[in-house]
Amino acid sequence: MDYSSLVKDIRAAAPGLEVLEDEPMAAHCSFRVGGPAAAMALPRSAGQLEAVLGLLRGAGVRPLVIGNGTNILPPDGPLDRFVVVTCPGVGAVTVEGNSVTADCGATLASAAAAAADAGLAGLEFAHGIPGSVGGGVVMNAGAYGGELKDVVARTDYLDEDLLPRSVTGPAHDFSYRHSVFSGRNVVILRAVFALAPGDREAISARMRELAARRRASQPLDIPSAGSTFKRPVGGYASALIDQAGLRGYAIGGAQVSEKHAGFVVNAGGATAADILRLMEHIQQTVLAHSGIALEPEVLILGDRTWNFSS
Repeated sequence: MDYSSLVKDIRAAAPGLEVLEDEPMAAHCSFRVGGPAAAMALPRSAGQLEAVLGLLRGAGVRPLVIGNGTNILPPDGPLDRFVVVTCPGVGAVTVEGNSVTADCGATLASAAAAAADAGLAGLEFAHGIPGSVGGGVVMNAGAYGGELKDVVARTDYLDEDLLPRSVTGPAHDFSYRHSVFSGRNVVILRAVFALAPGDREAISARMRELAARRRASQPLDIPSAGSTFKRPVGGYASALIDQAGLRGYAIGGAQVSEKHAGFVVNAGGATAADILRLMEHIQQTVLAHSGIALEPEVLILGDRTWNFSS
């Protein structure tokens, strides 16, 4: 793919769109690792997002679409993809009645804050989740007993042919870290959250309580992608990793967090290869110790990539 020519064509067709070449993925990934993407677009609105996707479709290019980069592991070397970053540009959040509508690039935290300001309850659990609405819907993000499946009423998206579609209610097929969008080449555009009227102070107090619990138990001051592995049936990944004696274990600059064994962190100077090797070591050690196979929650880009990771 001649990305330089493609970038030139897109700049000419969409002069207000920011398009970069050889942009480091480390700048768009919470692990703070990753080599340069061949090309990258940073749309500033839902309209720009749909426009660039249409231009890429016309050129026969299927891009990698990401949000806040909080759940991905890019490769150290060049990423031979056209990447579209929705966060924070495609980040509008509006409130109407008991509903909050958030664009795909809005953070879950901003959607939860808008709900709290409007006195709407139900999104408190999402206030500390750093990911985007798009990515959150795809994986049914959750924390502290809440999941997006509890509040998402409608999702607008572009299907595999970039045609506009919507799903409502049970058609989302939500389950643990899964939705109808999982593993599909689709792009989430926005989600509508159906909430309930509540007391503003009580909602804010609940959010402050959950924030304090996060600060006390999670390594929020060190680059990571949050929980590295999905919760296995009948247990918790963090407990299994701890029981296998891996708390604090390091490979290169990647380390199992001393504070929360469920987090692999970039303790300083880590490479993507360090993180991947540590993840594989954790899986092998836990399997030998407990007989339980841990499945990554982090999306590994490169040779083992998903085409769309909103």
